[in-house]
Amino acid sequence: MTRKTYTLLGADRVPYDSPTSGTLGGHRKGRIYGRLDCPTALRAIAKGGYVTQRVFFADEATAIAAGFRPCAVCLPQEYAAWRRAGERCVS
Repeated sequence: MTRKTYTLLGADRVPYDSPTSGTLGGHRKGRIYGRLDCPTALRAIAKGGYVTQRVFFADEATAIAAGFRPCAVCLPQEYAAWRRAGERCVS
């Protein structure tokens, strides 16, 4: 019996094999992460785009540590907090 493995992105942005699937998806080039059912990501995938840049994360902490930001569409509260934090750093 062969066990399925999933390729996830670590905090160091290096892919690794995991016995469990990721809980969040992301776009490598845009450095954005969001829910797996994000309507914006699903639309891009349906149009044939996005897939080659798709990455997966075990959790939100890993996505943030890897330098990705939350999606404004599917994670609006997290995105707003990220924006507020960035505004404080600029001042």
